[in-house]
Amino acid sequence: MKLNELTPALAEALIEEQKAEWPLAGKNFAALDGVRVRTVDLDGWQIRVQFNPARIVSSGAKVDARAIAERPCFLCDANRPAEQRGIDLDGRYTLLVNPFPIFPRHFTIPATTHCLQLIDGRIPDMAALARALRGYVVFYNGPRCGASAPDHMHFQAGNADFLTLPDVVARTPLEPVAAIPGASLSLCASLPMRFFVIDADDDAAAGELFGRLAAAMPAAEGEQEPMMNILAWADGRGGVRIVVIPRKRHRPSFYGTEGEGTMLLSPASVDMGGTFITPLGRDFDALDAATLRRVFDELCLTDSEISNISSHVAR
Repeated sequence: MKLNELTPALAEALIEEQKAEWPLAGKNFAALDGVRVRTVDLDGWQIRVQFNPARIVSSGAKVDARAIAERPCFLCDANRPAEQRGIDLDGRYTLLVNPFPIFPRHFTIPATTHCLQLIDGRIPDMAALARALRGYVVFYNGPRCGASAPDHMHFQAGNADFLTLPDVVARTPLEPVAAIPGASLSLCASLPMRFFVIDADDDAAAGELFGRLAAAMPAAEGEQEPMMNILAWADGRGGVRIVVIPRKRHRPSFYGTEGEGTMLLSPASVDMGGTFITPLGRDFDALDAATLRRVFDELCLTDSEISNISSHVAR
């Protein structure tokens, strides 16, 4: 079907069918009913912490070049489980149910061709998906920012009310940076992490403005794109809001399972979006405001780095 013909009802019907037909998906979605959740206040931002043992597959995933080369790509059609069915979108993407869910309604949306996890040229698609899946957040994890499949381009989507970032952005003052017909770019600099916000009525304009932003963001030598997480959702007025979170580190310095003070935290878009996933019970119990602040300080850009990006985009 055409991407713009996708609806939340069609997506949710796919989930129900897959839960009934695919034992792995059915078991893991049912297990969400028993996960523990608590809330940590971080300067007025209510961040949820979820204890989800099944997510150790993602949090502990090896994403180095050797590990990727040695395993078949689980997002390619030829390597998917026989029970996994999807909805074709324009012959370019496939809507799939995520068998290791975080959200009560969780999808993976891979490109139909095997290509690297790079966002260049795909923001209009992301905006269109967010508009079609009203009530959901569509998100992108950079290849070194939480993507467990950095070798295959994909988005994910989950019900928006699971994350707390959309609400906190809606009530936080934003600083205008740049605007073009159909889209504007703002900066959110008053939360524990600093990020950019694109508000767009036109998907192509969103892509153009994002291109200017990405060109101004620092990229490590040898990397094809700056480190970032991106989240997008329909704004309720026919437009789309896109949050771009620049990153400078894949995992916090205390990532791990052994040694005092270590935690198995591998923050991606969901975590940066206000719901931290902990696959280990000890981490669920220990994660507090001071640790969250340390995560954001280690993974996100500084005020001066963000200001430098803003200055370049505004020129």
